[in-house]
Amino acid sequence: MGAHKILSPRQKALQINLDNSIYGTFAEIGAGQEVARNFFQAGGAAGTIAKTMSAYDMTMSDSIYGESSRYVSEERLVAMLNHEFDVLIERLSKERGASSRFFAYANTVTAKGYRGSGNYHGWTGIRFQHAPNARPSQILVHLKLLDNQNRFQQQAIGVAGVNLLHTCFYQRDGMEAMVESLMDNLTNERVLIDAIKISGPAFAHLDERLLSLELVRRGYTDVILFNGNGKVVQPEAELYKKNLLTLRSGFRPPTLLSTEMLEKGAEMFQRNLPEDQADNIVTLAEISMNQLIERGEIDNADFLARIDMLSAINQRVLITNFGRYHRLNKYLSEISKRRIAFVVRVNNLKDILTEANYSDMDGGFFEGMGNLFSKNCHLYVYPEKADDSEQLIGSDDIEIATHLKPLVDYFITNKQIQDITNYTPSVANIWSRRIVESIEAGEHTWEEMVPKAVADAVKHSDLFSTH
Repeated sequence: MGAHKILSPRQKALQINLDNSIYGTFAEIGAGQEVARNFFQAGGAAGTIAKTMSAYDMTMSDSIYGESSRYVSEERLVAMLNHEFDVLIERLSKERGASSRFFAYANTVTAKGYRGSGNYHGWTGIRFQHAPNARPSQILVHLKLLDNQNRFQQQAIGVAGVNLLHTCFYQRDGMEAMVESLMDNLTNERVLIDAIKISGPAFAHLDERLLSLELVRRGYTDVILFNGNGKVVQPEAELYKKNLLTLRSGFRPPTLLSTEMLEKGAEMFQRNLPEDQADNIVTLAEISMNQLIERGEIDNADFLARIDMLSAINQRVLITNFGRYHRLNKYLSEISKRRIAFVVRVNNLKDILTEANYSDMDGGFFEGMGNLFSKNCHLYVYPEKADDSEQLIGSDDIEIATHLKPLVDYFITNKQIQDITNYTPSVANIWSRRIVESIEAGEHTWEEMVPKAVADAVKHSDLFSTH
């Protein structure tokens, strides 16, 4: 594969303008008409643009696209694309449908205003025909804007929009090139992409889950989230104002131990929450990138298998670039605005409480602990078998440096570290690697170690089998 050639926004816009088959409309809300402006300034825009518009007033916007509870949302973006594309086809298909690849581009953005600060982000998308008279395809992208000035945020939206159109018409054949082109002339210090959704015949060769994984692999975002049905969702929309309980693991495959840890952790979390928040808990299965990388690369089929198995038990899944718990806690705390808890094994807790693991931080161990527990984070410790016996051990059995013990005792006294005691001994020593070994050997004993839905998914797709 050759090196990806990066064109400037003007070059991309001009290439589209000079292609007589590409014709459509722009509808932009919230950050100016920055995408359309790039096409006007590039020259030859009459060959591409049928209409541009903005509807900043909420009443005006509702009168065009219908009422909405949130104006910067996937729901509003889809309503905009529905309306604009339908109008375009209705008015122009007879005149030029045989020779045109119609498109409707839209974005809805909250950018930095004259006053205040906030969460600057937006949804941007395009519905388009990859060939004249073709059934339309669609791509939706969620952006987080990190610039601290409005004019820079507007400029970033303009670049991102041009990239999106150019990608759909010229860069959609290969997954890696497609994802890379979305960030041409941008950096992850300015823009993050944390959700990408595709549909339609132009993307029949692609899996949006792999596109999302590619975003994390390239560092275009630190997190992607799949809902219980295995669909990509935007994390803040899904997790805002939720109390979050997370289990970090490889889930290859999810086991009865995995599900018990989440279940027992959620029960303990519930008891520690205010009564009015007790039912407001979301559980997350988190897989870090280093859990996915084997022999220096990611196995896409293996990744998809893990998503399929977790969705079989209706479990939300996070894929992240976070190596340590305190970084994941910081991220989750900022988007949920509620309490965070992790359910961990004893060895995980030992790793968290090992001072040497924080030598790369200016504040060392104490900075790491402050970042982990500063938002009233809880750790629920599931027992684990000692190395040389069948005995299960808990947090009290961990050797802790003498000078750190008072701090750890503080967390225990304040119930930020608690042992899970109502566990099921028969599942406490289930290990994923042994299940995979059993499957590879053609045995059937593994089926008793995983939820039935996971067993069905493994057998249906012949996962992990070498036969």
